[in-house]
Amino acid sequence: MYRRILVPVDGSDASMRGLTQAVGLAKDQKAQLRILHVVDDMIVAPMMMEPTGAADLGYILDSLRAEGKTVLRGAAAAAKKGGASAETAQVESRGRTVSDVILADAKRSKCDVIVMGTHGRRGLNRLLLGSDAERVLRESPVPVLLTRQEAGRRRATRGKAK
Repeated sequence: MYRRILVPVDGSDASMRGLTQAVGLAKDQKAQLRILHVVDDMIVAPMMMEPTGAADLGYILDSLRAEGKTVLRGAAAAAKKGGASAETAQVESRGRTVSDVILADAKRSKCDVIVMGTHGRRGLNRLLLGSDAERVLRESPVPVLLTRQEAGRRRATRGKAK
């Protein structure tokens, strides 16, 4: 039986699929959801090398925080609509990888299972972008349920500029 379910969300289709699975599991198990959003400050690290980057850093981090709060509100509403009890948390990475933050939060919050979406990247994309989901799966002391983005959605986004 699961009592506490951690579900990291970033607003992507993949993470929302993870949320959907987590809501269903929480409802079935009568478990508490912990919806986590990680503010990844590492994505702004390259900007710190630019002469004008440091000036924009605060603005960018504030934007990331605000977007995270929006994602959390939407995820909490989806959980409530699905009949699951949920708490939300936003944590800043502070130089750590997103996977490290997820694993630390799972331990600190005493979660029984982690449910998360994965983009299912392969090849060069996986090499360049890494896989937080894969790292969580390999290093988690609790079970991990991964959900993949729909195959049609992956194919539709290939080759498109982002």
